[in-house]
Amino acid sequence: MLQKEAVARFGRPALRVKGRMRGMKGGASGGTAASLKATLAAMGKDPSLIPLIQSAFCLTPGFEGPAQPAGNTVQYDAALDSWETPFIMAAINTKNVHRTNALLGHPWGTDFVYDEMVLTGPGDQGKAIAEHLAKTPMIGRPDDPQPGEGPSPEERETGFYDVLFVGEMPDGEVVRYGVKGRYDPGYGSTSRMISETAIALLSSTAGGVIGTPGAILGEALVERLRDHAEITFSAE
Repeated sequence: MLQKEAVARFGRPALRVKGRMRGMKGGASGGTAASLKATLAAMGKDPSLIPLIQSAFCLTPGFEGPAQPAGNTVQYDAALDSWETPFIMAAINTKNVHRTNALLGHPWGTDFVYDEMVLTGPGDQGKAIAEHLAKTPMIGRPDDPQPGEGPSPEERETGFYDVLFVGEMPDGEVVRYGVKGRYDPGYGSTSRMISETAIALLSSTAGGVIGTPGAILGEALVERLRDHAEITFSAE
C-alpha cells in the first residue's frame, strides 16, 4: 500500500522502505518460544542453516539483491528523530517482503532495500529504552511461557499495534504510511488475519504456489482486513 501511494504521488516506487514499530502491546506464547528454541537447536546441529537464517533473500532462490541493513544494533534515526532497537520479527518479515517483491516480478526494483526496527523516542530517554529492550528480549529467557501458555483473554482484547512505513525516494521525497490494529498482535489480530486470508483465497485465481499474502492477494486482502479485522491502512 505504501508503494501504491509512492507511485500515485511520484510516479515510481520507493527503493528504500523502513518498517518501524511505533507502539505495541502484546505478549508471547509458549508455542512461539518453543519455535525459537527449536530453530536455534537446528542451527546448532546444522551450521549450514545459519547463512539462510541471516540472508534477507533466502526465500528468493536464484535472486540475490543488494546488501540490507542488519537491524541488530541500537541506533538513532535523525529523519524520524527517534532511537531504534532491533525488532524480534524482522528476520522473518523482511524475508517475506523480498519474496513478495520477487513473486510480483520486482515492481519495487531489484535494488529494493527494506528493514524493520522498533522506535523508542528521542533523547537520552529514547536511547535508554532502546538499549534496555535490546538487552531484554521478549522470548528466549528462562521464564518463557510453556507450550499451551500465552496472553490471557483480557490481554489479547486490550492489545494493539501501530506500525509506520517510511518510503524514501531518490530525490529526497518521503512517503509515510501507517498500519494500526486492535488486539494483541500475535494472538488477537493474527488469527483474524489468517481467517480473512483464507476467505480471500476462495476468490483467488492463484494456482498451486507457495506465495505470500501480498503477492497472491494484494489489495483484496487489505480490504478484507479493513472491513472485518479492525485494521486501518492509511497514508500519513
